[in-house]
Amino acid sequence: MSQQYIVFSHGQDGEPWGTKIVAMAEVAKKHGLTVESVDYRGMADPAVRVTRLLEVCKKLPGELLLVGSSLGAHVCTAVSTQVMTRGLFLLAPAFFMPGYEKYTPAPPACPVDIVHGWNDDIVPVENSIRYARQYKSALHILDSDHRLSANVPDVCALLDNFLRRVLVNA
Repeated sequence: MSQQYIVFSHGQDGEPWGTKIVAMAEVAKKHGLTVESVDYRGMADPAVRVTRLLEVCKKLPGELLLVGSSLGAHVCTAVSTQVMTRGLFLLAPAFFMPGYEKYTPAPPACPVDIVHGWNDDIVPVENSIRYARQYKSALHILDSDHRLSANVPDVCALLDNFLRRVLVNA
């Protein structure tokens, strides 16, 4: 069996090894995945982040699992159509933001799971509902805020289920 990679993309004010990513990385390792987390600190421009993620992904062989939070979810969705993507796991994705609606990327033909908080005051939960409806994605809405920090165990359980589904035929 070839090595399989999961690549994490943090949000605008996040960091590559924040609490959520560390917890999700442990779940990924239990599934035998090699974990990468891209450092976007100091890169405010989404286009620069897309270029950075593409550079990282093109060095990794085979199909990738991409996981992103907020702006990181937007960035990994944009990249997902340019690399072999086995699945997308998106946390509070920054889709359909005012003035940037036309930049919301369509997903590739792969499983897409979205996790969002009902109390998100940065990216309205309605944006994820709209995206999930438009692209027939799985949607999990939690009693949480934008960061989903209080729900890390729930997020990890959802990631675990997602990985069980997408890695079945790996």
